[in-house]
Amino acid sequence: MKKILYVGAEVMPFAATGGLGDVLGSLPAALASTGEADVRVILPLYASVSEAWRRQMKEEAIFYVDLAWRQQYCGVYSLVKDGVTYYFIDNEYYFKRPSLYGYFDDGERYAYFCMAVMETIRRLEFYPDVLHAHDWQSALSVVYLNCIYRNRPGYTDIRTAFTIHNIEYQGQYDFAILGDVFALGENEHSLMDHGGCVNLMKAAIECADRVTTVSPRYAEEIRTPEYAHGLESCLERNAYKLSGILNGIDYVYYDPENDGVIASSFTATRMAGKAKNKLALQKEAGLPERKDVPLLAIISRLASHKGLDIVAECIWDIVAENDVQLVILGKGEDRYEHLFLDLQAAFPDKVSAMITYDRDLSKRIYAATDIFLMPSKSEPCGLSQMIASRYGAIPVVRETGGLYDSIKPYWIDAKGKIMGNGFTFTNYSSFELKERTEAAIALWNDAALRRRFVRKIMNTDFSWSVSAKKYLALYEEL
Repeated sequence: MKKILYVGAEVMPFAATGGLGDVLGSLPAALASTGEADVRVILPLYASVSEAWRRQMKEEAIFYVDLAWRQQYCGVYSLVKDGVTYYFIDNEYYFKRPSLYGYFDDGERYAYFCMAVMETIRRLEFYPDVLHAHDWQSALSVVYLNCIYRNRPGYTDIRTAFTIHNIEYQGQYDFAILGDVFALGENEHSLMDHGGCVNLMKAAIECADRVTTVSPRYAEEIRTPEYAHGLESCLERNAYKLSGILNGIDYVYYDPENDGVIASSFTATRMAGKAKNKLALQKEAGLPERKDVPLLAIISRLASHKGLDIVAECIWDIVAENDVQLVILGKGEDRYEHLFLDLQAAFPDKVSAMITYDRDLSKRIYAATDIFLMPSKSEPCGLSQMIASRYGAIPVVRETGGLYDSIKPYWIDAKGKIMGNGFTFTNYSSFELKERTEAAIALWNDAALRRRFVRKIMNTDFSWSVSAKKYLALYEEL
């Protein structure tokens, strides 16, 4: 049985801020359910990990970690959930903080974490066949394995995979702290160097046996200057070990038939609950309670690369010219928060701007929504379009990254068969976004066609089962 160790900075349901946490909260369990791997996950023990989880933990080891001139306490605690063993690295100096990220010493915090991972492997005598690190916060685990631990007993045969969830965030630091913070020397200078600074992601790409991204399309895109944020030459050089595997979503957590936070359950063949969810959300959002109007939604971080600049160019016309309602959920740049608040003020019976983020509220919106807008400029994978599909919303997406891989354009063939599972557009254009959104509205207003299309969308398989098999094949190759 293969032994797999996932290394990540966040994992649902323990501590998470976004897609990385969702992936590491569901992929390991999907892999473990195959019965073909001993799957374990290691993450920091943040202050936000609840007391309910802490009560289930068992102390595994207490020791000290050497990081350059520092000698820092490390406690390792474990719990088993869904067939996966989770290890938590305890150090209150680094991890007992209000948020997961965003601190001046994040480089040092995750260097400590990665060194603690290396030491935990030895202390627990769990030497994995594959160490699979995720994003820049875990990049040094691959580097330390290759540069410091590789020739030590037990570490020799460990193979490595490194997954890029978002190439924009690379872990870049001044070379002045190479030795003092990262415990690396001049021998590693060229490995760590990119553009005259330390680049943790670049070093992990160079060191890893395989590099993956979270969708096949994104694996192609990041080899180009438009998407690579400066790493295109590094990725082109390592293209032989680069591949993309599309993420999935947790079908237990996202289940309209058994979701305790939505107003009414429903399935692809029993859709009455969908309308009840819409009425409940309309009431919650302060909108007129109407079954006969298509409800549009945006659930997103309010930032330009999420497509909000082209939304801003056309959303006033979409709302003014069509009999629709629109719900927005998210926080972000002031200009977009103000845009949606101004839109709500202008159309109080059509628009509700919820400038916050609430996970349960997001599920109520997914369950109520008829048409889901996701016109991202770039999107490594995207989970929202999959969640929206699971809850019976028609996705309108731009053909980029994982949106291209997961949503295929709607059309009807000569025999009347519905093809595709959403509305898509190619160019980053507000004109194309408006045209495709209004095409989705027109389809929704055809009740018979809508029922057929929504049933097809809900039956699209976005579970982890397919992706887990692809990861197993990757590990077998390693």
